[in-house]
Amino acid sequence: MFSVRLVERPLPSTDRDIDGLVQWMIETLCLVRKRGDATADQGRAGPVHRLLRDHLFGQPSRSWDAQMLADELAQQPAALNHHLSRLVETGLVGYSNEGKGWRRYYVRGGSLTNAVAYLQQHSSLIVRQRMDVLEAAWDRSGDPLPVELPQDESADFSLGLVEHRPMMDGSEAERLAHWMNDFGLLGERPGQELAANSLSVRLFTTLLERNLPLSLDEAAELHGGQKARVGRILDRFRASGMVERIPRTDRLNTALWTAMTTQHQRRGEDWMLKKGGFQRLLNDQQQGALLKALAKGSLSVEDVASHLANIEARDQMLLLNLLGGRLPMGYRMAGANPAAVQRQVQDRLDRVLRRMVRVAGLLDEAFASSN
Repeated sequence: MFSVRLVERPLPSTDRDIDGLVQWMIETLCLVRKRGDATADQGRAGPVHRLLRDHLFGQPSRSWDAQMLADELAQQPAALNHHLSRLVETGLVGYSNEGKGWRRYYVRGGSLTNAVAYLQQHSSLIVRQRMDVLEAAWDRSGDPLPVELPQDESADFSLGLVEHRPMMDGSEAERLAHWMNDFGLLGERPGQELAANSLSVRLFTTLLERNLPLSLDEAAELHGGQKARVGRILDRFRASGMVERIPRTDRLNTALWTAMTTQHQRRGEDWMLKKGGFQRLLNDQQQGALLKALAKGSLSVEDVASHLANIEARDQMLLLNLLGGRLPMGYRMAGANPAAVQRQVQDRLDRVLRRMVRVAGLLDEAFASSN
């Protein structure tokens, strides 16, 4: 079964350091779980690193007896089998049972470049085939916000890919939970999150049905759970490329009302007119009506919306900035329809795969020149 988890990493700073290139591959493929403090050798003396550097990647034209590998790496057969099974699932490594005795493992295609090409094609195919699950669960119109601002792309890309396999009869929610797990949306060790009514599944279902972005406050109110946990789950969704975090411009009037009342109490009318942007962006009638309501303490969100109705949304954003206000952030699906979400995921996946192709070529060249 093809199964891989890919994490986006910057390209190595050098194209001649074999250890650095091998370590980049290990980190991108999540072959080793990092635990505890960093070590002085940066994991380069670990069994997986040595298995790839000294055997599979270093001599890709050979096949390797599992028992011999266990002896040379000083590993118990069970531990080595775990590492080899992970490599086989990624598609980079194959094995044969020809003859009697232990399995013999080898790099697919006789070179790392060819093996990565196999992984590249298989990964893209799985995204195309398995994203149809979103079609069945999708229930949002995809209407844009009044002002669409760029999303926050600070989250590192992380995506799981598992080929389709038949599932025992179950509810649509259970199928969605297993689909989410295959794409890494439930974390490395999902545990109870695999349940059909888990917090992760309920949050993702809400995003599939909701048109407006979902803030942390709303998510916690709708589904319970601590905001910190809800935030971690939503950020995990965002790392997959399926969900984006954007400014909630649908709350622009509320943010303007908060900024106006706060600054009027702190700094007064003169500051509002000169530095707060009133004279710059509003006409005399709008300035007078807003300041009069602020002085009486009767300004409402509806008043703000009414007085600024003929002001361009981007000018309202500028006014909010001059007043020192800020918009809350919200999460939503990263596209108006399932096809758009699939394109977002594929684009980010392609970027990781192109880097893998580049590093694979560098490793093949580096090993060839060192022999």
